[in-house]
Amino acid sequence: MRSIDQRTSLHPLRAKRLGLETQHEAIVFMHARCPVARSEGFTARAQVELTAGSRSALATLYEVTDDVIAVDEVGLSETVWHRLGATEGAEIKVKHPQPLVSMSDVRAKVYGHRLDAPRLRRIIQDIVAERYSDVQLAAFVTAFSSQPTNLTEVAGLTGAMVDAGDRLAWSGKPIVDKHCVGGLPANRTTPIIVAIVAAAGLIIPKTSSRAITSPAGTADVMETMTGVALDIPEMRRVVEREGGCLVWGGSVRLSPADDILIRVERALDLDSTAQLVASVLSKKIAAGSTHVLIDLPVGPTAKVRTHKDATELGSYLTAVGAEFGLDVRAVLTDGRQPVGIGLGPALEARDVLAVLRGDRAAPTDLSERALQLAGATLELGGASPPGAGIRDAAAILNDGRALTKFMAICEAQGGFREPPAAPLQHVIRSDIAGKVARIDNRLLARIAKLAGAPQSPSAGLELHVKLGSVVEKGQELMTLHGESRGELEYALDYAGSNPCVIHTSAS
Repeated sequence: MRSIDQRTSLHPLRAKRLGLETQHEAIVFMHARCPVARSEGFTARAQVELTAGSRSALATLYEVTDDVIAVDEVGLSETVWHRLGATEGAEIKVKHPQPLVSMSDVRAKVYGHRLDAPRLRRIIQDIVAERYSDVQLAAFVTAFSSQPTNLTEVAGLTGAMVDAGDRLAWSGKPIVDKHCVGGLPANRTTPIIVAIVAAAGLIIPKTSSRAITSPAGTADVMETMTGVALDIPEMRRVVEREGGCLVWGGSVRLSPADDILIRVERALDLDSTAQLVASVLSKKIAAGSTHVLIDLPVGPTAKVRTHKDATELGSYLTAVGAEFGLDVRAVLTDGRQPVGIGLGPALEARDVLAVLRGDRAAPTDLSERALQLAGATLELGGASPPGAGIRDAAAILNDGRALTKFMAICEAQGGFREPPAAPLQHVIRSDIAGKVARIDNRLLARIAKLAGAPQSPSAGLELHVKLGSVVEKGQELMTLHGESRGELEYALDYAGSNPCVIHTSAS
């Protein structure tokens, strides 16, 4: 016979939808006098398991003491509500979850031990099953960031992330891809490269992430022009029809652990070498790529600060890729300043379209960078002989084949639309005459994010000067774009308190 406590703990509560957005973090609320909470010994911030019918979810518990939630109710955040498929007033059972065994592996990592492939696979499986709270995820991310990179461990992490999701296979080879490790605002070469490479006849099924620490990711930029949330059958249809695609990786469940970890990395502003390599390569392996070009921007305020660091990162990417049969080529590029004019989804999309359309005002640096990387990709994939890639890429861009292919890909992904324009703008001018000696990528990205990017698609900034530019007093340095006056004012205040974002040496 069950005890009274056992009977009480199984007593169902009533679901109450709170309309609380928590950015994917699972949170629930119960009244401090709730009999289930008392019988189970729940305390604030405890992990609990909720069941509604055949569906269950783990969540972090918080208690309330007023009448916003009744003693027989459990208040659900939007994340939990959708995971459970709950309805208002539905019966919800709450209990202690089974012990999370893989947390012992995370603790071992925190204490400095290396993790083998089985332990990493156990952790990643629990992460994908959404058994980890954000606090536990943060511990895992931080533990990797605090230790020197180990090739065997990185390969194990990469394999675990691949195995936890779906995998694509394509007829014929090579299957090429291109990726930038990030850390450089704008640098939106990927849509241009995909258009050129697909127009040249290679297969390039490109999946991209949303912004981690930047004002926009490729998926954010493409979403201002076409649909990116394609599932695997839709992605396959686009690639088979056009030879390439530009979709959000989170919608196709390729290395799903990566999207969960990226969310925490964004909050912590951390991106360790081990997780960066595993993140990049797991997506490429899962997408069925055989040849991958990696762009490594190097600069004092980029993600990769020195050529030594870039060479080391490139060696890890190449070595781990080889473990999985990937031919990886790393290219070191100039990361001292943003590439292009716009920072923010719609503003970067405008730069991309200007280059593809051959507009006279198109940013030259973006065009040149895209041709350099597209040429290297054509050579890597065997579409161009060594030394001829840039020439062939330029021909495809200049005669309009790249634009035609880009529009065809957009149409296949749901139709093309022009990127939106922000209703609010504010120009920031130089206080002195002189020459631009330094541009701080991180501060510039911060300003664009405070203006609303990437959540507000048309927000961000336009940069009107480059390194070495000679400026007059009162000349435009940048234009901020915003969708709300509050966000624009935050960005202006930050820019005003950080005048060194664009350092001009007096003439």
